[in-house]
Amino acid sequence: MVGAAYVVPVKTLSEEAFGRAEDFVLRTARLLERRRFGYLFRDEPAEPVLAALSAYRNPDGGYGNALEPDGRGPGSQPVTTMFALHVLHEVGAAPDGVVEYLESITMADGGVLFIHPNLRDYPRAPWWPVEDTTEGSLLTTANLVGSLWRAGVAHPWVDRAAEFCWARITGIESTHPYEVLGCLAFLEHAPDRARAAAEAERLGKLVRDSGFVSIGDGGVVPEGYNSAELQRPHEYASTPDSLAASWFTEAELESSVDELVDAQHADGGWRVRWTIWTPAVEFEWAGWNTVESLKTLRAFGRLG
Repeated sequence: MVGAAYVVPVKTLSEEAFGRAEDFVLRTARLLERRRFGYLFRDEPAEPVLAALSAYRNPDGGYGNALEPDGRGPGSQPVTTMFALHVLHEVGAAPDGVVEYLESITMADGGVLFIHPNLRDYPRAPWWPVEDTTEGSLLTTANLVGSLWRAGVAHPWVDRAAEFCWARITGIESTHPYEVLGCLAFLEHAPDRARAAAEAERLGKLVRDSGFVSIGDGGVVPEGYNSAELQRPHEYASTPDSLAASWFTEAELESSVDELVDAQHADGGWRVRWTIWTPAVEFEWAGWNTVESLKTLRAFGRLG
């Protein structure tokens, strides 16, 4: 028809490719990801997911035991507990005991560390330094507060930690991609929506101006990172209604999700892009990343 707009077709994951992804999870993933896949895509109950997750929980209310594959110690870690909150939300379960754990490790400034010192004597990724510091980490604290807000948790610890995060976010002049993702987790669920939207807009401009996003051949690699760790648009905006979706044009976001479809390996799985530092973590991360990739594709209507 004369004058009709030409719409570039988007890529979808075929039924056959979805079947290969399921096969990959069943062949290689941890029990937790197998259970999550069943819950998310096969209408299986939540109880087996929670049973698998409970193996990573410690008596202090936090989570450890390599739930986050790059930290191999048994003790509870803030980052690992953040992963647990993600799974608990997925199945609609309350994060019982988590706030009490976080209270026990909070620094004087109201934040929590990136890596707790109890990991010092255990195997861990080279980028998991155990530092002698009393300064809270925005990356972990923002992620945790955002997850607890999303779960509907009201508690003085959340309020104090949120003050720490707001002060750090409004003062950001330079950052890195993982910290940005933590800030987004916080802003997505902040009760003050107008303030959150304004800070997200400012943060998006900083990301674009700094080149901290991989679009085509573009992107700036932060010091200490490698080029594979630059985030794609769909990794900042994992759903179409994410705050970060406004950082990108529709074409940029759709192209990014096309790339996610194409990133499936021949064996059916999706791999992480960062360095594999010990053999076990390749497939522990791959199982997690395959489930997360399928969730993103579903959110964008890309499961055929």
